[in-house]
Amino acid sequence: MNSDSKITPLRPKRPCPECGKPSARDTFPFCSARCKDIDLNRWLKGAYVIKARDDEEDPDADGPK
Repeated sequence: MNSDSKITPLRPKRPCPECGKPSARDTFPFCSARCKDIDLNRWLKGAYVIKARDDEEDPDADGPK
C-alpha cells in the first residue's frame, strides 16, 4: 500500500448556506451551481446589506467641506 491512498481534503465539508446539503468541491461553499446562482442573485438584488456605522460621514453628501 502506498502513502497516496489516504488524502486529506483541503477543506472540511460544510453544509451549503442555501439548502444545507454537503458542499461540493467545484462550487464550494455551495452544493451545486444552482445554489451558487441563487446566492449571487440575492447579492445582485441587494438582499444582502453591509450596514455602515452611524458615525461615518457620507462622502456624497452636499455639505460644507
